[in-house]
Amino acid sequence: MVLSGGKMLCDRFGGIWPMAVLHIIIGYILSLFMFVHIYLGTTGETIGDLFKSMISGWHLAEEETVPQAPEPVKTDKDKKRIFPIVFYNPVTMAGVLVAAISLVTIVFLMVLEFFSTEVQNPYIGIVTFIILPSFLIGGLLLIAFGAIRENRRLLRVKEGRKALPIIDLNNPKYQIATLVFTTGTFLLILLTAFGSFKAYEYTDSDEFCGTVCHKVMQPEYTAYKKSPHSRVACVKCHIGPGASWFVRSKLSGVYQVYATLFNKYEKPIPTPVANLRPAEETCEQCHWPRHFYSDKKIDYYLYKSDENNSLTKVTMLVYVGGGNAIIGNRSGIHYNMNLANEITYIATDRDREVIPWIKVKNIATGKETLYQSIDNKLPDKSVKPENMRKFDCIDCHNRPTHIYNQPNAIVNTYMSVNLISPTLPYIKSLAVQALESYANNRKTAYQDISNFIWNFYKQNFADTAYLRKKDIEKSINSIHTIYINNYFPEMKVSWRSHPDNIGHLYSKGCFRCHDGRHVSNDGKVLSKDCNLCHIIIEQQAPNQPKEASYVGLKFKHPGGIENMVNKNYCPDCHSAQGITRSWKK
Repeated sequence: MVLSGGKMLCDRFGGIWPMAVLHIIIGYILSLFMFVHIYLGTTGETIGDLFKSMISGWHLAEEETVPQAPEPVKTDKDKKRIFPIVFYNPVTMAGVLVAAISLVTIVFLMVLEFFSTEVQNPYIGIVTFIILPSFLIGGLLLIAFGAIRENRRLLRVKEGRKALPIIDLNNPKYQIATLVFTTGTFLLILLTAFGSFKAYEYTDSDEFCGTVCHKVMQPEYTAYKKSPHSRVACVKCHIGPGASWFVRSKLSGVYQVYATLFNKYEKPIPTPVANLRPAEETCEQCHWPRHFYSDKKIDYYLYKSDENNSLTKVTMLVYVGGGNAIIGNRSGIHYNMNLANEITYIATDRDREVIPWIKVKNIATGKETLYQSIDNKLPDKSVKPENMRKFDCIDCHNRPTHIYNQPNAIVNTYMSVNLISPTLPYIKSLAVQALESYANNRKTAYQDISNFIWNFYKQNFADTAYLRKKDIEKSINSIHTIYINNYFPEMKVSWRSHPDNIGHLYSKGCFRCHDGRHVSNDGKVLSKDCNLCHIIIEQQAPNQPKEASYVGLKFKHPGGIENMVNKNYCPDCHSAQGITRSWKK
């Protein structure tokens, strides 16, 4: 049930798990109530007699005399039995054994988890809160099934007229059985409620998401643990608040379990962009563009692949923008993309990398402007509401957590803090080559990287190999760390399989729309001028004096290929496809 403001009813009562516990308790009480009354309704012979005992409170045996068969003589074996005879059969005994072992094991594992100070094996949670409870419930069902089956067998032997067992509370055995049943039912309700909550809690944990299906989710979990959002639970973004999305995620998880068990999953696992909630319901619970005001200063250290690893320093001012009508700046990227305009687009691929159709609606005036690519015009039959998507955070920030770093970029970062020594000859080129070409297996990656780099220095720079062993070994360790965190050959995952749309250097990113090729009917063009979003305020080429200007500098490509920069887009050379094309040449 949805209340005003779009909140689910259960949200008003503390979320889904208190409501789930209450639902379980009420369900058991109603089940017990129905069972007792169904039994009482079978104590009469006529329609009127069926519910007479429930209404009057008197047992029918006190009102009518029914000829009874003589009681059988009790043997010593019968006298030693604690429970009624119907419980003494192989099926019920098997159920008791299964239920008892399951319960003892559950309690043992919970106590072990409570007192353990070490990190638990992720599979213990599945066994404790999902698998063993299933066996426990199965055992209880076997107990009931065996008792009913045995009762019917005895009735057939005695040719009795009653179809259901009679509970005689004057009989001590029935008293014991009733006490055990009542106490057991109450404890089962409590344990089921607690177990259900623990199962819910465990299946929403980061460990369950990332480590249970280790092979499948290893790339995503590794990247997540190294990301800026590593302290934000997976479910906060992938599910978010509310019961409806929780139920939807668990239903989709059924197929994921099947796909994992029977090896039916894709490699790499596709980014679930089509199934994510709108960013305003997840991302904007913490990040709110109305409270972004300032610009952001970023320093880039760009090392060339020459012998000296020549360094170019670039400092950029990014117009992050945002704001609100009262105190905000109301400018920049987030203001124009999120606050001032409502943007709708149509993508022709699953990853939303090809966007030929864009509609921009000015929120203040209501004016709409339609832009279409002159290189890839969308047919009119494809312009349908079901193909349109409202632009939000994830369309640019598509890798906010599961980040696979591009080798040039991450090696530059490691070199800037001396984790990879920038004074080792050709180390930038060697590091990128080792990551992209010479390490193809995570188990042998360290040895492959080490052999490649040591062989190079021993053959070409013997003095460096002898005098700088520690620096080379430190650099090898860092390159191996980069590989382990970003390359997963078995799942076909790396920066190549998951482009990052922030910026426009290693993927199309901004240029998906701002390419100078999207034109409106009245001739307006979505500009590809980089200065719309950022300016370069400081720049220092190798062996050159520093340049600085707070009105902006013209970018000088470290490779010195200004003609290509003016005619091409950055990803034409720097993206995975661009690098592959250059290698083929």
